[in-house]
Amino acid sequence: MKGEPSVPPAPAPASRRSPGLVALVMLTFFVISLVTNVIGAINPDVGQSFGLSLGLVSLLAFAFFVAYGVMSIPSGMLVERFREKPVMLAAFGLALSGALLISLAPAFPVFLLSLFLIGAGFAALQVVINPLLRVSGGEEHYAFNSVAAQLIFGGASFLSPFLYSYFVRNVGRPGAEAKPLVGLMTRLVRPGLSWVSVYWVFAAILAVMVAVVAAARFPVVERKDDERAGAWAAHKALFRNRTVVLFFLGIFAYVGTEQGVSFWISKFLETYHGYDPQTVGAARVAWFWLLMTVGGVLGLVLLKVLDSRKVLLGFTAAALVFLTLALFGPGPLALVMFPAMGFAASVMWPVIFSLALNSVDRHHGSFAGILCTGIIGGALLPPVIGFLGGLVGLRPGMLVLYLTLGYILSIGLWARPLIANVTVSLKRKERAA
Repeated sequence: MKGEPSVPPAPAPASRRSPGLVALVMLTFFVISLVTNVIGAINPDVGQSFGLSLGLVSLLAFAFFVAYGVMSIPSGMLVERFREKPVMLAAFGLALSGALLISLAPAFPVFLLSLFLIGAGFAALQVVINPLLRVSGGEEHYAFNSVAAQLIFGGASFLSPFLYSYFVRNVGRPGAEAKPLVGLMTRLVRPGLSWVSVYWVFAAILAVMVAVVAAARFPVVERKDDERAGAWAAHKALFRNRTVVLFFLGIFAYVGTEQGVSFWISKFLETYHGYDPQTVGAARVAWFWLLMTVGGVLGLVLLKVLDSRKVLLGFTAAALVFLTLALFGPGPLALVMFPAMGFAASVMWPVIFSLALNSVDRHHGSFAGILCTGIIGGALLPPVIGFLGGLVGLRPGMLVLYLTLGYILSIGLWARPLIANVTVSLKRKERAA
């Protein structure tokens, strides 16, 4: 902490590591991503179904991500008091209630509440699973495992728009009854609200996850003081640490950038290049997440040969180039460059998060809660862009992304982690020593 000597924490002993727990964390990342990142694809249909303005549509992202600001720090305290398994069960149950709410009573105010409940559940899950991944997989492998999780996250995000498209194209159409799942959804959802089908599917998936977590055997993790989420005093002490605040802003900037791009891709392509948002626009959103997955693969390789700060600098510089070409280039180029932003963003979250946790020597549980609170950036950046877009145009409004990307770039310059990510050259030096 500030004013105290910083001693690099020793790697977790092998007894605290659990491949099964790592697998459960990865599965949880998949489910979080699948449910979260359908919002960018369905928002045109939601706006049409409820007759919403552009500003009201942007409240979808706000309702979901503001829950992270509300729930992340309290979730860290709940983990400390009740341990990981009960909090994961409660979090999945909360998300399940949100999915069932919009499925049973589709209306715009209800949808906002549903998104908040789902976001609150996922906020708690993020607080649990990030430190769990660090402990169960080993601190020195945390950057690598985090990018692997981002790889899974991106793959699920790619599937979400196609899941939505499948139901929208089939539910309520002639011959729907011939397909068992589509026929069931045709009976469950009202005409003109076929997009609600995805939330019935999400409810079923979340119910399965409740059962999986309930049946799973969590290893007893004897956490050190630095791995626990403390009381408000611990959080206050962390917020007095300049490093903590800077990394909090880094997570805020990253999630704001990710959602600010993905949420407005379809509308930008329609406004400036005349592309159909329900076909071309939705596909570009899907490709944004797919290329995030591809970028994650490359990131896994690079993190084995390069310092994570150099990887962050390179990918962020590429993002600035891609954003410029997407905003100011011709339509065909924008179709390529917006998805390329997903490629460039692929390593930002895991590298920033791992640099953050490896830059302090204690209170990692509380710090994880503070970092996850930074996800509120996803609640604020899309509405800010929408508000500016209404005043001066969507292209000028999206220029705020240069500020967030510039801050992320700076992290690669000033970050000084106590534990560096394990690279091939570092292993050679250790063996030589």
